[in-house]
Amino acid sequence: MTTICAPATSTGGAIAIVRISGPDTFTIIDNIFSKRITDANGYTVHFGQIKDHANDETIDDVLVTVFRAPHSYTGEDSAEVSCHASPYIVERICQLLMSNGCQAAMPGEFTRRAFMNGKLDLSQAEAVADLIASSNRASHQIALNQLKGGFSSELNDLREHLLHLTTLLELELDFSDHEELEFADRTELVNLVQTIDRRIDSLIRTFKTGQAIKKGIPVAIIGATNVGKSTLLNQLLHEDKAIVSDVHGTTRDVIEDTVTINGITFRFIDTAGIRSTDDEIERLGIERTYMKLQEAQIILWMLDTIPEKETVEHIMSLVGEKSLIVVFNKIDTVQHDGTALSALLHVREIVSISAKYGTNISALEDAIYAAAHIPDIHNSDVIVTNIRHYDALCHARAHLEQVHQAMIQNVSAELIAEDLRSVLADLAEITGGQISTQETLSNIFSHFCVGK
Repeated sequence: MTTICAPATSTGGAIAIVRISGPDTFTIIDNIFSKRITDANGYTVHFGQIKDHANDETIDDVLVTVFRAPHSYTGEDSAEVSCHASPYIVERICQLLMSNGCQAAMPGEFTRRAFMNGKLDLSQAEAVADLIASSNRASHQIALNQLKGGFSSELNDLREHLLHLTTLLELELDFSDHEELEFADRTELVNLVQTIDRRIDSLIRTFKTGQAIKKGIPVAIIGATNVGKSTLLNQLLHEDKAIVSDVHGTTRDVIEDTVTINGITFRFIDTAGIRSTDDEIERLGIERTYMKLQEAQIILWMLDTIPEKETVEHIMSLVGEKSLIVVFNKIDTVQHDGTALSALLHVREIVSISAKYGTNISALEDAIYAAAHIPDIHNSDVIVTNIRHYDALCHARAHLEQVHQAMIQNVSAELIAEDLRSVLADLAEITGGQISTQETLSNIFSHFCVGK
């Protein structure tokens, strides 16, 4: 196994960290550090200088943190050099490390080694990237829970149930000649399968929420031209992102940006005003509006007058089953009958605002958050955010349904066991583990004391 090194921090700060991991970590650092750390205890920090002995040059005053195997991120002997964040200094330290035997780490190689050395399973390794990319409180909490093993623990529990089920079937096969022995009747096995199925289904159903939290919930702002859509977008974003003008048709393309409301990221989409037009560019913008409506989870329909019945029918046909919030703008200059508007639109959620002056924007943000239907997320909650995990769970559930049907139809234990192995393989895709024949045998003898 080679010893690798790489910068572990991005540019722009005051302090940088260079990470080293592998069997020759301490020997290599001893060659360039002013103090000997080969015999240093783990979890200790040492002050000294990085030196280029060949040129009799001191590169920087640094702190070297020592991590001894297996008590390190990678499970190997590791160290971190904390230096000043000059790109020149970081580059020189990496060059010195490589000239003394290190290899430049490939992207993700430290986490890969952590997985290979059993410090993390695959789902936890993926959580590292999710944690780094988290942009709001909810996505951070989900990634942190997964990194701590919340998802892995849930899968391991399912795995134990499936292993128990597999064991019962293997026993039925191994002792099929002994009719007087009965390890479990089919009713018990069916009930166990149904319990496992409910738990997998519960995980699958969290994926929609997980994707919304991870990628941001798309919110389309629609309405006629010059109704204040771009002004509202600027208010929500707290910056002048969109051009605002009294001229109709100013917004001719889709403008998108994100903002966090109550710890959840929302992706707001300002669209071209919906109207009939001979302007080719504006017409293309309106076509994109219809496309973005299909992507949106929440729609803000902005009005500054009571709409015609035909307009209402057209907009409602576009909204379909999506969450709709009617936003009546320009209350600083326009009066409206909220009761009559609600009766006309057949919607309860109407928020009256002044986008120009920011009136009631906080009430609108609360309405948007409520329309997202995001459940309260606690530290122990398992939320699926990764499409790979979602696919594996769906495949596992499909194979489990085959097991269920086979049991109901009294199919032979041998065929059922094969489908169960497929379920276990599907779940193993998530964590990188697997069920071996030896593990099944060990479970049989440790729990059932056969032949005693």
